[in-house]
Amino acid sequence: MTTNTLIVLGVVVVIAVLALAWVYMARQRRERLRAKFGPEYERTVHDVGSEQKAEALLHERAKRVSNYRIRELKDEERTRFSDSWRRVQAKFVDDPAAAVTEADMLVTEVMTARGYPMADFDRRAEDLTVDHGHVVDHYRKAREIAVRHSRGAASTEDLRQALVHYRALFADLLNESKPMRKSA
Repeated sequence: MTTNTLIVLGVVVVIAVLALAWVYMARQRRERLRAKFGPEYERTVHDVGSEQKAEALLHERAKRVSNYRIRELKDEERTRFSDSWRRVQAKFVDDPAAAVTEADMLVTEVMTARGYPMADFDRRAEDLTVDHGHVVDHYRKAREIAVRHSRGAASTEDLRQALVHYRALFADLLNESKPMRKSA
């Protein structure tokens, strides 16, 4: 082999190794995003039409939320919120519509206490996907039922489902086993 052939072969090998490393890193990044965002990853891919666009959006969302001052709840806050939730559930028996309205307000209050900005609903749901991606769909479903109820198009069973959905997010928001980014 000539020197030029060895140089070309070396360049080809280096390019191949770099390409494999790039593919491996992209796959790892994709798997981290899938694990972090849960079902939200596939939902975003479906909405935007490509994994690359979805990953860019999710990365940007995570970057935005990393600047928030999300904090753990104090024990007395957690107790107060848990007590409030029990009252909401008990209220459902006599007044399902009011219980769902109060559940929505309580979830919003917990999000505010934790440090999530309370912009419009879609932005709140997006922000929640960063740390609560596995349950944010419950929030969307509960909200959809609450909106249908406001138009008089939700049954008592629908309202019960809304309360179940709010409960899933509420429980996840109170769960302090996840690492926090910044303290208040």
